[in-house]
Amino acid sequence: MASQTGAIVQQSLNALMGDSSFLPLVQGQRREQAFQSLAAILSTPNKVHKAFLRIALEDGNVVRIPAFRIQHNDALGPYKGGIRFHESVSEDEVTNLAALMTLKNALHEVPFGGGKGGVVINPRSFSEKELYLICKKYVQYFSDILGPDKDIPAPDMGTGEREMDWMMAEYKSIHPGSPYLGSFTGKSLISGGSLGRREATGKGVYFTFRYMMHDFMRDNVGWLAGSSNPFAATALAYANKPMSIAVQGFGNVGSVTAMEAYKCTDIRGKVVAVSDRNVTLYNENGLDVPALVEYASTNRGDLPSTEETLKSSGIAGELLDREAVLYLNVDVLFLAALEDQIHCDNVNEVKARIIVEGANAPITGEADETLTSQGVIVVPDILANAGGVIVSYFEWLQGRETQFYAEAEVYNQLFAKMQKTMNSILPAYFGDPLSLRQNCFVHAVTKLSAVLYRQGKLY
Repeated sequence: MASQTGAIVQQSLNALMGDSSFLPLVQGQRREQAFQSLAAILSTPNKVHKAFLRIALEDGNVVRIPAFRIQHNDALGPYKGGIRFHESVSEDEVTNLAALMTLKNALHEVPFGGGKGGVVINPRSFSEKELYLICKKYVQYFSDILGPDKDIPAPDMGTGEREMDWMMAEYKSIHPGSPYLGSFTGKSLISGGSLGRREATGKGVYFTFRYMMHDFMRDNVGWLAGSSNPFAATALAYANKPMSIAVQGFGNVGSVTAMEAYKCTDIRGKVVAVSDRNVTLYNENGLDVPALVEYASTNRGDLPSTEETLKSSGIAGELLDREAVLYLNVDVLFLAALEDQIHCDNVNEVKARIIVEGANAPITGEADETLTSQGVIVVPDILANAGGVIVSYFEWLQGRETQFYAEAEVYNQLFAKMQKTMNSILPAYFGDPLSLRQNCFVHAVTKLSAVLYRQGKLY
């Protein structure tokens, strides 16, 4: 587990150790032993699977591509987590992401454990046929550990419904006669996917922000106004004013988040900046987000990155460096790209007072501490970007029942589940000095610890 996640888990365990209401029957030396067991279990994965996929390329060359499947913990249910195709994938990264999935599912009371997969490639460097072969090989190499009741992959960075369809088909061919619809989630509708799955993470990211800054503020303004908590002061300062919004990353998560912000009528916000791997687009009067989404859909997901393409698109905006989105003078910054985007070397250049993590681990531990000390509200990944796994759970259920929900029902259930989590976390966050991340981790670790104890895993 990465040092940041491991440190927060240990802090959570330390807090629970001194809480007499938690595991009250476990006292003295037995309590110390139980908490040492918890630290060991939560800081390490159950299983690490690694393979080198042998792929015959269309040019005749044969390559061996590193691939991983990390199974962190299954106390709450089958392992669950995406498969990432990216050149930066490493065993440490995938292990940390698997641990975050365990905690995320515990926080939102999704009956899955934590897993994660990765393949060390840049998918743009491979043909469609080659990507198909990579997907088939991944399932072939890891077929014994995958399955609807074992480990259920989903899309992640660099993968989508196409890749999940390919993988499910290969799983079906390897396991004839066995249930297969729930072996992968994030599939296309025709292959048994769920309405709303592709948009779920982005919608959940924006819902988390909107609920905190609109619904929760509206319903709790009385006691929040009397609180000495610095985060409450920040939230109240922005709750009733127009907000400028920037979104880093314009892929599946960032583009949906930007569109939700653009359409939202509850919050007077305007999207003034978006970025992708090439460029930041900025317009202080607000960008035409629907036009940008349309442009990206016909240009391999890329935004206009030259004066010529910007002019031909008819979109009004200014071209800036891709990193510029992090440092603009905006109120709200959504991080929906890669990990480690805000770190100790650039954190003091960040001006946003509310930051929402749509990506996994986009802020390092040191930077998070700095932002927290400055009264910046950081909505952590474990809370904000769980929409994907929640709707994956709905897809898994639909596959087992072979009955499928309407899109509105999917979103209603998604928002209800995220609202329940928010209502269990926000009062504590605005009432004590802990960061929102720490509050979320304490909640998740409490649930996991109680289950592990009940299952006899601490002896």
